[in-house]
Order: sequence, then C-alpha cells, then structure tokens
Amino acid sequence: MTAPKNSGLTRRDFLTASALAAVAVAPAVSRAEVLGALAPPTNCDLLIMGCDIVTFDDKDTVIADGAIAVKGNQIVWLGKASDAATMYSAKETLKADGLIAMPGMTDTHYHTAQQFLRGVHRTTRRKGPGWKKTLIPFESGLQAEDVYNSGLVGYTSMISSGTTCFLEAGGPHPDEMGRAAMEVGIRGRISLNTCDMDGEGGALPKSHIMTTSQALKENEALVKRWKNNDRVSAWLSLRQIVVNTEELRINMSHLAEELDVTIHTHLSEGTYEVDYTVENYNCRPPEYFAKIGIFNKRMHCAHSVLLTPSDVDLYAKHDASVAHCAFHNYYLAPHRMLDMMRQGIRVGLGSDGPGSRGTLDLFQVSHYAVMGQTIGYGMPFHASSPISYAAMLKQACRGGAAASHLGTKTGSLELGKLADIVLVGHDDYDQFTSMDPQITLGQNCVGHHVRHTIVDGKIVMKNREFLTLDVAKMRASVKERYPRIISNYEKAIAVTQGG
Repeated sequence: MTAPKNSGLTRRDFLTASALAAVAVAPAVSRAEVLGALAPPTNCDLLIMGCDIVTFDDKDTVIADGAIAVKGNQIVWLGKASDAATMYSAKETLKADGLIAMPGMTDTHYHTAQQFLRGVHRTTRRKGPGWKKTLIPFESGLQAEDVYNSGLVGYTSMISSGTTCFLEAGGPHPDEMGRAAMEVGIRGRISLNTCDMDGEGGALPKSHIMTTSQALKENEALVKRWKNNDRVSAWLSLRQIVVNTEELRINMSHLAEELDVTIHTHLSEGTYEVDYTVENYNCRPPEYFAKIGIFNKRMHCAHSVLLTPSDVDLYAKHDASVAHCAFHNYYLAPHRMLDMMRQGIRVGLGSDGPGSRGTLDLFQVSHYAVMGQTIGYGMPFHASSPISYAAMLKQACRGGAAASHLGTKTGSLELGKLADIVLVGHDDYDQFTSMDPQITLGQNCVGHHVRHTIVDGKIVMKNREFLTLDVAKMRASVKERYPRIISNYEKAIAVTQGG
C-alpha cells in the first residue's frame, strides 16, 4: 500500500490510517491494541483496573470490567480494562476486580462539632427546638482541640462509608474542622456558627451570641483564610431565622455576593420557625427570605421540611439549594424532595450528624429517603415507589454536587471531572447474588461495603485502612478527652433544662 501524492497525510497519519483500516477487517483486534502498537503507553498517576464502573452521568453509563485513568486530580480516561492495559503506564495501579466504582457522595448538611454525641444523644425525642436546648449547649463546652478531634472522627467515618465531600452547617472553631479535613483528605466546606440574637431570651449560651458586626467580620475573615485552598474552603453561615437579626441576614447576603460564596442555613425545619416568621413578618420562612431579597442561588437551606407547594415554587424560582436529612426530617413532617427534584431544585442528602441516629452513612440515608418518599407519594394513592433506590443514590451524588456548587467537577465519573471515586464490594454475605451493579449499589450496599476511597486523585482509604493518618492515635486522643467533654455536656444540659 502506497501513500497517494499530495494527500496531506504525514507518514505517521498514513500508518495510523492503515492500521485502523485493518481493524475493520479484523474486528478481533481492538483499536487500543493498534494504537498501542504505534505509540508508547501514556503516563498517568493512578490506574484503577478491573472494576464495574457506574458513572451516574446523564446517560447512566455502566462499564463492565472497566478501568479509570487518573492524572493529577482529574479523570483522564474511562473504558475497558483490556484497553487500558495497552494505553496507560501508571505510577500506581489499584486492582479493583470484583468491585464497583462510583462517584463519591456529598453530605450536604453535617454538624462536625456534634460528632461526640454519637452513642449519647437520643435518636428520638419530643418535637420542638431541641437544637437550642441540647445541641448548642453541647457545642458551647467544646475547646478547639475537641473540635479538631471531632472532625477527625467524623471525616474518617464519612470516607469509610463513601462520602468524599461535606458541607458544614456552622459550628465552633471552624479552622480546626479545616485542619482535620486536610489531614484526613476529605473535600469540604467549613463554616462558623453564627447567632447575633437570642430569640428566646436567655436560651442560648452567651458564648454563642455575637454582635452583628462581629458576626460579619468573623465570617468574612474565615472565608478569606481558606480561599486559596482547592480542597477545603469556607462558606458563610446563618444559624436560623430565630437567632439572626434581619440586619445580619441582609448584610450576609451582600457579603456572599461580594466573596462569591454560599450561605449555609437551617430553613423551615420546625413549627416554631414558621410561627415566628408568620407572627413577625406575616409570611412563611421562604416567603420572608424572598421578600427581603436574600433567597437566591447562594442560599443553601438545610432540612426545608415544612413547605407548601408555593414554598417549593419559590425554591425553584430563586435557585436555592436544599439538604434533605432523611434520618431526621421524617420525625418532623413529610418531605417534598420528589417535588423538588421534578422542578430541578438542587437538592442533596445530608446526615445532619450524630444527633440523627448516629450514622454518617449516606447509603443508609438514601434508603430512608426512598422509604420516606414512598410513604408520602406512593402509599396514600395505592401506588408503587415513585423513585428507585438507584435513582436516589444518584441524587446523593449528582444532587449533592450541585448543591455544593461542584456539579461541573464532582458527582459523576466523567472525563475532566475530579477523581473523587469510591470502590464498593458486592460479594458480601448480605449482598450475594448481585448481578446489576447499578441496582446493587442502590439497594444492597451500605457504608461498610466500601473498600477504597479516592479524593482528589489520592487514595485516602485502601482496603479499609487509612493512608492519611494514624487511626489508633486518633482514637487514643479521643478517649482521653471524652470524659471531660461529656461532663461539660451534662452540666450544660442541666442548666438549659432546669436540672
């Protein structure tokens, strides 16, 4: 075969064309093998080999016996493992035969400082603002080192169960949260507990109340301290309508625009909050936010439980995002998550922290969310579940990424996206037999099935062992400090409950 004159082809182009033409007549030879014979393998930093890949992309692409190539912190290739073997030369290869690869999940509402309430705080309680009577008093007794240790414990728990990013609700000593997140290797958005008034006259510890000016300055300073960190950064925070002045709400919204960040808040969580806005402003919480001009894409609203259909319309109109904390929310009321999804609202799942059943496992939160939506939208009409387990898990990935303003970077396994990857086993006793990887992930997996977790292209947990920190040392430190933490908690609770 000779090259035609004036064809415009270089010798390499001609040879490549000839080789690819051979594939057409000899389909048993793969394109990757042909190209691999013409050029040396491309270098990459990490090559994950042999897993079934559930991408959760727009087409719900699933690749059996696949491979993922990572360079730096980005995914540079996905395909069949047989092709990857000839195409890539990796500094590190992770053998993942028998595992399922999926995107890391985002916990869209988490209280780092409440982590040591795991195994202490009751999972069921009377209705009412218990956060003011128990949770904030607990936080008030924590020192900086306690919050740092709390972060280490919470973030390792997240990584071990498939969560690669968290959105902090707002707590004490946020810089210590950031320090812990960096050490563990998780992606996150930290924030400061922000209250500039006491809505019940003396119910909050004095240490939790700032002046309006102080609240704005400290929030701004926190965001600026972390603005150059690619993995862990800071958001602004408004604790809740009943403990924030209107002046702070409006000025915090202006500050969010100026700093190009989001405000994390609690909204429409309890009946007391609805009563407060109706009594003081003659409208419901979302209406009030819209009325004063702060309801927009920079407002991330945890819980958002007590909503009318008109309230949901306001979320869609103003592009506010939502964290649905299924472990906690159904104690309060049915949740309109399905309505939100249908309207394209950026809604993700959140654990809310150990005050809500004690687990940070978003697989389980996802299961609860399916059941809650089935009870609300299916059973009353003698209908089947309105959403599948796989679709809800996809929402935990894609919806969580969108709520955290990372939708173009995380939430699915695609070329150019950040390499936040979770590898899950599917041959445990409580999973066998599992044939469809997407259904298996949605229905038959929980956190302890996670084998490896990768964040920003780095293996953080391998075979359930952490590579980033000494877990035994961490646990020893926690055990040493724990008695004093709980003693302070009991004293604070006694004061708030009149004990």
